[in-house]
Amino acid sequence: MAVLLQMMEESFDFWKFLAGIGIFLWGMNQLEFALRELAGKSFKDLLQRFTDTGWKGILVGTLITAILQSSSLVTLMVLAFLGGGMISLRNSLGVVLGANLGTTFTAWIVATLGFKISVADFAFPFLALGTLTYLFMSSRPFLKNSGIFLVGFGLLFLGLDFMKTAIENIAEQIDLRDYTGYGLWVFLLVGIVVTALIQSSSAMIVIVLSALNADVIEMNHALALTIGANIGTTFTLVIGAIGGTADKKRLSLANLIFKSVAGVSTFFLIDEMISLAAGVFQIADPLMELVLLNTLINVFGILIFYPFLGNMEKWLRKQFGSSEPKGVSVFIKHVSTEMPSVAILSFEKEIALVLDRTMKFIKKLMTKSFGPKKDASVWKRIIYQPKDLMSEYAMLKYLEDELTEYGIHVQEENLRAEEAESLMLMMRALRSMVYGAKEFKDIIHNIKEMEASEDPLVSELLQNLKETVIACLSQLKTYHEGDRYEDNLLVEEKPSVRFGYFEIIHSLYQKLKFHKPDVPISTLTNVIRQVFSGLDHMGDAVIYLHRIHEGKKPRPA
Repeated sequence: MAVLLQMMEESFDFWKFLAGIGIFLWGMNQLEFALRELAGKSFKDLLQRFTDTGWKGILVGTLITAILQSSSLVTLMVLAFLGGGMISLRNSLGVVLGANLGTTFTAWIVATLGFKISVADFAFPFLALGTLTYLFMSSRPFLKNSGIFLVGFGLLFLGLDFMKTAIENIAEQIDLRDYTGYGLWVFLLVGIVVTALIQSSSAMIVIVLSALNADVIEMNHALALTIGANIGTTFTLVIGAIGGTADKKRLSLANLIFKSVAGVSTFFLIDEMISLAAGVFQIADPLMELVLLNTLINVFGILIFYPFLGNMEKWLRKQFGSSEPKGVSVFIKHVSTEMPSVAILSFEKEIALVLDRTMKFIKKLMTKSFGPKKDASVWKRIIYQPKDLMSEYAMLKYLEDELTEYGIHVQEENLRAEEAESLMLMMRALRSMVYGAKEFKDIIHNIKEMEASEDPLVSELLQNLKETVIACLSQLKTYHEGDRYEDNLLVEEKPSVRFGYFEIIHSLYQKLKFHKPDVPISTLTNVIRQVFSGLDHMGDAVIYLHRIHEGKKPRPA
């Protein structure tokens, strides 16, 4: 820390150095933003599809972080997929391990290019082309984001040049021999504290490389600072996890453990690691030696923890139970709307569960008897409503409220056209499902009255309706799970038409000419109407959901 204070005494160089840090961090921010806009969906697809095992998670985490140069962004993706049930906690831990390794890619670029050429001259063409592209191609998203990418890349190296020259100007005024007596732990602490403050291990390692290049520090000091930077970067995630969901806290804790154990273990082996790099790899360039050792530290962390990812998952699952998000949903309550594409995927999975729950509710209502005791009065039989069915309907209403509120928040994000359309279709499907459930809920007392009747006409009608509902729901399920449009009742005809609403009504009227049932006719016709109205709503819901996969525009409601 005394070194930093001595640097601050040189006010001009200090502000140039501080400006270099700011420009470097801003460049990384612009690179992250541009890459997210240019290929964010591709990275999300890669993360979702190829993380079914721990080692694949490590590889994908390394690759994506090496390209995006933001372990925070990758961790945010992992949290979204973890909350949405699209990746297991065990495999998400693998991605975090890989992300730690991927962040070392910046140091390799800087060590390879940043100190071998005129960095400022290298940055200017990127800044010029990027700025002009951004300003004059703002109406074309791809070119606009490409311009932001070039600006970010140029800023990255311009900031590096500022830091490098600032340190070189004061290199002769700093003598670390006065501080080496305190031991390497001082440099470790400086690395932790400074990285926690600037919240970028990449920026800190660039600072260390600049100091090493200017002969301000020696290799063992540089490695201690680098280990500190690896530990200090975990505080970004720790701070973000405060007040967050249980999964966010679990990943934050896991990352802190990964970095701390690997860092502390290698800290006591600094001299041996330096000898290894010199003897085995025979690297003469101190900058390349440092970035190699930084990479080896993260590889060491992977080798330590990979065999125990399963055990770590079990242990983490038991932590932060009180921070589990509130709500009756399964997926969306774990997924932030800050990543709308992942939020929509989790919303779709949630809607599929609501559809299944609604169909089960309707089937149970129509096929099982939950009537009162045989000796109950007629009035009690009429007003009786099974508690379990009513609680299931109440749960559907809770889900509707939760999903609707979530969907409204997602709509406030910057959605692509196809994402906005998918969300709209799912919201329509949700309303249709609840409408359908309500139609059936409202005739529970009528169904019970018909069940209690001993009139053969009433019994026959009830049995006909039950068979119709089961057949229709079966076709709806088959249609929903299909991969393409089929010659099906749902393409051109509503269930009420296909399953003969008018035929059933007409048949009832014909029979009523010769027989008066012991259940009011208005009750029977109302049950028929509401059964088919409920099925029509369910048909609408399934059509809406199917159009998402078929890529068809919604038809007029």
